[in-house]
Amino acid sequence: MSPPVRIVLADDERMVRTALRVILDAETGLEVVGEASTGAEAVSVVRELRPDVVLMDVRMPETDGIRATEQILATLDPAPRIVVVTTFENDAYVYDALRVGAAGFLLKRAAAEELVQAVRLVARSDSLLFPSAVRGLAAAYGKRQPAAAPPWVARLTDREADVLRLMASGLTNAEIAARLRVGPATAKSHVAAVLAKTGTRDRTQAVIAAYESGFITPR
Repeated sequence: MSPPVRIVLADDERMVRTALRVILDAETGLEVVGEASTGAEAVSVVRELRPDVVLMDVRMPETDGIRATEQILATLDPAPRIVVVTTFENDAYVYDALRVGAAGFLLKRAAAEELVQAVRLVARSDSLLFPSAVRGLAAAYGKRQPAAAPPWVARLTDREADVLRLMASGLTNAEIAARLRVGPATAKSHVAAVLAKTGTRDRTQAVIAAYESGFITPR
């Protein structure tokens, strides 16, 4: 049996942390190992406990979730997968958190099953959380198309360009393989090549880069 996904909760409201812990600890294969009530505390707790996933409130005292995310990802290798938790979906804070490295975001009003699914998904690093919402955020807050495309756009092969578009649609490796009629290992290799050429950490950052470069236009 594989080890459980280890989770740290960072939120300045104790009731929110308690509710999240109750939901997650009741699930097989998930374990909450720590909590933090401020962004600064979140950085310290994550550095000490080295969890797999962090649920990070985007607005917290001392250090907000954006800066905490940035600090954690800049100083830990391997770094945990960070999901920012927010009250409002269409929030510039959320987009900024995605730009600095958060793997996705989750609404505080999300149902318990959505929470569990999100944690399992980012732990696998296999898809994009809520692709339509990411597209909406890119349309609202992303940079407008630059005068010249960044160099990585020209370095993508035609197949890699197709893979990046499918990643932006939220497809998993298996779904990309089926769509392109290639083996799962080949699809995984194409995804890795896209990340390397765009210079991004994971799917979310690659998709953000695709929108901000003008390679994909949010609609």
